[in-house]
Amino acid sequence: MRNRYIFRTLLILGALSTLTACGNWSNAKSVPSTTVAPSTTTTLVETGISASGQRSGPSTQVSQLKLLELGFWLENPNGKFDDTTTQAVMAFQKYFQLRPTGSINAATAYLLERMSIPATATTKEGTLAEVDKSRQLLFLVQDGITTYVMNASTGDDRAYEEPDANTPGVMIKGTAVTPVGTFKIDRERPDGWWIGDLGEIYRPKYFSGGVAIHGSMSVPAYPSSHGCVRVTTKAMDFIWDNDILPRGTQVLVYGEIS
Repeated sequence: MRNRYIFRTLLILGALSTLTACGNWSNAKSVPSTTVAPSTTTTLVETGISASGQRSGPSTQVSQLKLLELGFWLENPNGKFDDTTTQAVMAFQKYFQLRPTGSINAATAYLLERMSIPATATTKEGTLAEVDKSRQLLFLVQDGITTYVMNASTGDDRAYEEPDANTPGVMIKGTAVTPVGTFKIDRERPDGWWIGDLGEIYRPKYFSGGVAIHGSMSVPAYPSSHGCVRVTTKAMDFIWDNDILPRGTQVLVYGEIS
């Protein structure tokens, strides 16, 4: 756990170093003074947390650093508003019951600037993953401390009938339900994409039959899977690269979709 906090701290400190502007006036006496006409165009540079939408820049970098400080995972706080930043903003908005647009609007900026207590799962002990179906969030907990929160998309409770991707001519009927309860990760596939019966899944970690936490190219703000817990492929890579959910890890699923 200490290594993960060190990793997060180094990531934040590294990004902070890029926020400092450096420069010195020249000591050369041979440079003549020059009068420059004032510009008629004023450029406003946002340097703090602001309602910057999905624009890249200094304001986004400050927002990224704050999101990481509060526990909402994103790949790199470099000021670029990438997909993982969109997902982190969406997770923040869901956690605080804002409309999950993935864009930093006025309400999001207001809360993000003022919040100081990191997001927490319901669990206060043990090492596990929590899936909150009501808020569509994945909490990663180690030794009772919530280390990261990620946007997730679970089953949408709809009935479906779709072709079996692995058996031509066979149709699969079912209901897209993510089961509620306490489970354990009992099998996994570490490398790349796999063709499941109902489509491709990325580096899955199974916890209830064919239901897994896995990477996906589509992780919207709402339930949309056949029952699995979707996160982005980059989030799944992060989980694997840091050995966060090894076999035997408990998975707690609770809540209802609205």
